[in-house]
Amino acid sequence: MKSFSESYKAAGVDVTAGYQAVELMRAHVARTTQRGVLDGLGGFGGLFDLGELNLRHPILVSGTDGVGTKLKLAFLMDKHDTVGIDCVAMCVNDVICVGAKPLFFLDYIATGKNSPQKMASIVGGVAEGCVQAGAALVGGETAEMPGFYPADEYDLAGFCVGAVEKDAMLSKDNVREGDVLIGFASSGVHSNGFSLVRKIFGIDREKLGMYVEELSATLGETLLTPTKIYVKPLLALLSAVSVHGVSHITGGGFYENVPRMLPKGLQAVIHKGAFPVPPVFAVIAETGHIPERDMFNTFNMGLGMMAAVPAEQADEALRVLKEAGEAAYLVGEVAKGDDGVVVC
Repeated sequence: MKSFSESYKAAGVDVTAGYQAVELMRAHVARTTQRGVLDGLGGFGGLFDLGELNLRHPILVSGTDGVGTKLKLAFLMDKHDTVGIDCVAMCVNDVICVGAKPLFFLDYIATGKNSPQKMASIVGGVAEGCVQAGAALVGGETAEMPGFYPADEYDLAGFCVGAVEKDAMLSKDNVREGDVLIGFASSGVHSNGFSLVRKIFGIDREKLGMYVEELSATLGETLLTPTKIYVKPLLALLSAVSVHGVSHITGGGFYENVPRMLPKGLQAVIHKGAFPVPPVFAVIAETGHIPERDMFNTFNMGLGMMAAVPAEQADEALRVLKEAGEAAYLVGEVAKGDDGVVVC
């Protein structure tokens, strides 16, 4: 007998819609299957055989995050197929900072009303992010919570596990004075600082649909651009040169994130003119009258990831990244000092 409760449906939870959503998700999940995955959807846990990786001394590295208030833009634009990429990116881009290859991912969607097509669209984005990261989507959860969330809204979070050989782990103790800093181009605002962005623009559906000449696109299209996933180019870089440290530039911008890869007594000196800043940041700063220091302390300003490599390997690092399709720039160096980050 199929599961169905008329009483539960009367309370606002339609279990049948939940089952329909899972069926719609299956094709998306199938795109992400890889070696090590043991089971599909429907069990009580996602299964992954670590022995399939043939690692001598595997260290598991985990990361979890959500999309944040960027979701408010997705609600207003009724566009739900890219926020899943953001969710995956925020997790896998952290895991790769330790040198770990992401293995599998799980998502959690909580909503006021389960719309199977909308849920499948969200998971389609999650699956696309997993494909970009080379990770398997091994499961997740969709929770229908009437009275807690508005019927047309949801929250989205995720969890990733990666693995790295113990002797290949990245540590801030490896970063040296004289190392150069290579910045990886971002795709825009990514998934951070949206509480400030929404305050600045007073965002509503009409404003999101406005064409902005400086952006060559509507404000909504620009801001909803998904977060770039850096896993594959970074794995290529790790196999080609001696990467001493990696930092994911998220909320808190340069001043909070770059020092996380530096040992005591060293600071990052970053040259503003060494990389292009996407126009969206100038629009944000001008519209909101945001000081430059605050911009660099809130947003990625065009660099979503930063790596420290020996100076003598800088040219090779840039070549490898270009070959991997990554726009990368020599943006600074590591020097003695206790200021954490100097942007000049």
